[in-house]
Amino acid sequence: MNRKKATLLLADGTVIIGTLVGKDGTSGGEICFNTGMTGYQEIYTDPSYTGQIIVNTTPHIGNYGTIEEENESDSPLIAGIVVNDFSDVHSRLESNPKSLQEYLEHHGITGIADVDTRKLVRHIRSKGAMNAIISSQISDMEELKAALSNVPDMNGLELSSQVSTKESYYFGDENSPIKVACLDYGIKRNILRSLVSRGVYCKVFPAKTTVEEMESWNPNAYFLSNGPGDPAVMEYAVDTTKKLLELNKPLFGICLGHQILARACGVGTYKMHHGHRGLNHPIKNLLNGMSEITSQNHGFVVKKEDVENNPTLEITHLHLNDGTVAGIRYKDRPAFSVQYHPEASPGPHDSRYLFDQFISLIKN
Repeated sequence: MNRKKATLLLADGTVIIGTLVGKDGTSGGEICFNTGMTGYQEIYTDPSYTGQIIVNTTPHIGNYGTIEEENESDSPLIAGIVVNDFSDVHSRLESNPKSLQEYLEHHGITGIADVDTRKLVRHIRSKGAMNAIISSQISDMEELKAALSNVPDMNGLELSSQVSTKESYYFGDENSPIKVACLDYGIKRNILRSLVSRGVYCKVFPAKTTVEEMESWNPNAYFLSNGPGDPAVMEYAVDTTKKLLELNKPLFGICLGHQILARACGVGTYKMHHGHRGLNHPIKNLLNGMSEITSQNHGFVVKKEDVENNPTLEITHLHLNDGTVAGIRYKDRPAFSVQYHPEASPGPHDSRYLFDQFISLIKN
C-alpha cells in the first residue's frame, strides 16, 4: 500500500522518516523497545505500557491480525508503535481476525513503519529511554519539537489511578473456596485467569480502595497488580500496602505491585536507563538455584542495597543480565513479590509456579 509519510522525533534531536500506520495523527510518549518475537496485541493492551511508544524488535508486525481473546485489557493505552515491516496482509487459523491496521485505527493509535528498528534499539540502549513523538500531520520540525516538549516525563508520573477500574468487579466462580482481593494498578487479564484456574474467586478493586472496604468482602489473601508510572509518587498505594501487611494475610505482588510492596518496607526505587521489556529475560531463583526465562515489562526497579540492608526482607530472584532485584519476600509474614510477569501473556511459562506458591500460602 502507498502510505502517508510520518516522522519520529526523539528528545535528543534524532529524526527518523517513515510511513504512517494506524491513525493519521500526532502522538508522544516515552519510547521503549520490546524484544518479544510474538504477541504484539497482548503487548499493546498491557496497561503497564500506558503513555509509551513501543518499538517492536521483531521485524514483521501485523501478519496474524488481531482477535478479541488476545486483549490483556479493554483497549490499548500505548502512545504509539514503531515497526520495521508492517503487514497489510494477515491470516491465522482463528476465524475472521481483524487487521492490525483496523485495530490501531479503531483505538486511535498512531504508528510509524519502514524504520530501521535495529538501529533505533541500539540508539535507545546507548542513550537511554527518552520521550519521543510520532506525527503524520506536522511537517515543520520546530512545531514538532514544541509538541514534543509538552509530552510529560515518565519520571514522577502517576498513571495507575487513571488506568485502574472505576468500579469493583468479580472474576471467576463465586463458589470457589479461595477469595483474593486484587488491587488494580493496571492489571492484565491473564493474571486473573492464572488465579482463577487455580480455584480462586477474584474481586478486583480500584487502585485507591481502602483496606476497610476490601476487608468487608472477607478475602483470604491480597494481590498487588502490575501497572504503569513511577512507584515513588504512589504514596496512597504504599500506605494501603502497609495496612495490608499488618493483617498478616498472604500477599503477592507483580511488577509495579512488587515495587509498591518493597516501598512499604522502606525500600527505594529508581528509573532504569532503558528498562526490561521482552519475553526472554533470564532470572535466577536464589532459593533453589534454578534459572527461569521470563516475560518482563518495567522501567523502574527497587534498590538492591536497600533490600540487602533491610532485616525484614530477603532477595529471592535476580536478573542475570544486570544483577537487579527480580524478587523479594518478607521473613516475618506471608508476603512476596516478583519484578517480572509469571502469567506471561505472551511469553514462557517457566515462572507460573509462583501462582501455586501463592495458593499454598493461602491454604497453609
